[in-house]
Amino acid sequence: MSDNIVYLGIDLGTSRTSIVSSTGARETVWSYVGYPKDHVAKKKFGGRDIIYGKEALDGRMALDLYRPMAGSAAKQKGAQDDSKRKQAIKDLLEHVVGLAKIPKGATVYGMIGAPAEASVEGKATILEAAKDCIDSVIICSEPYAVGYGLDFISDTMVIDIGAGTTDLCRLHGTMPKPEDQRTHEVAGDAIDQTLATLIKDAKWKKINPGTLNERWEFDANGEAVPCQFSINMIRSFKEKFSSVSRNMDRAIVEMTVAGKPQKFDITDLCYKACYTLVPPTVAALQDLIATYDPEFQVQMRNNILLGGGGCLIKGLGLAIEEALAEYGGGKVTTVEEPQYAGANGALKFALDMPEEYWKEFRSARAAAG
Repeated sequence: MSDNIVYLGIDLGTSRTSIVSSTGARETVWSYVGYPKDHVAKKKFGGRDIIYGKEALDGRMALDLYRPMAGSAAKQKGAQDDSKRKQAIKDLLEHVVGLAKIPKGATVYGMIGAPAEASVEGKATILEAAKDCIDSVIICSEPYAVGYGLDFISDTMVIDIGAGTTDLCRLHGTMPKPEDQRTHEVAGDAIDQTLATLIKDAKWKKINPGTLNERWEFDANGEAVPCQFSINMIRSFKEKFSSVSRNMDRAIVEMTVAGKPQKFDITDLCYKACYTLVPPTVAALQDLIATYDPEFQVQMRNNILLGGGGCLIKGLGLAIEEALAEYGGGKVTTVEEPQYAGANGALKFALDMPEEYWKEFRSARAAAG
């Protein structure tokens, strides 16, 4: 590795974006970008023109807030990125690269993870966004990066569950081709929407009225309760209680009814929402296995690597194994550090990439230099 070259591995996610570098940088930010609505809002944020991450989410009432990767062409089939989304993606990427604290004058090579079946338009948006902050950019498959980073590169099936997409890739010792990859859109955001709908449509029964343990429990014979919540509250419920385990902890949350805080037991609803991830994932998994060389299908089925933020759903690996029983069974291993698995793999891939490849992908920043 040359002293004047800095290599970056970037997982540009719908929910969170992580970056690691060959110089030891290691950062994660929430994938939000906000622009002050007026001069008062700008003063509130200390005169800054752009606010990032959790600070942007928390201050969203004074901002034009973007979650730029959500619904982008890179994440959603058939989507088109307008100029505002493209600008927000560019600002997010430049902010994240800035966190790597790259030495002045260094040449920057960046490997950026994208969904397994990201569109040409989506990849083009990412390349355009990176051109002013990275000298040479290569886009790689997110699930491939996860497997590569952990040295799972042969007879392995990787499932990478993000907020916007669930991506699958079979690894067999070479670079994956389109037929080696699958993407479906039942992922973190879809689970949030399902849970919100289930809560909204549910009927409830109050138990332990008048005591400190008073709460509403889901009951098919109960009554409709107009509980109030936001999608951000739903997301926090899911991140705290997500599970597909039959022995999951009780999920007791607080929502308001006519402005009054009340407790609700959403355990069953949380389980149902999270389990919606299993059937399409197993279907895509089995499709990739069934179209693989039959001599190696058993090894592939018993070497499944589960990554992405969605792998933190309790019991998910076991649920996938149980669903695979009718196909001959399977063995699922969950990555230990899902927050950085994609970025770490992208960095390792970048470091292993021959120099001549990087020279083929020089960006506008390099040309200007």
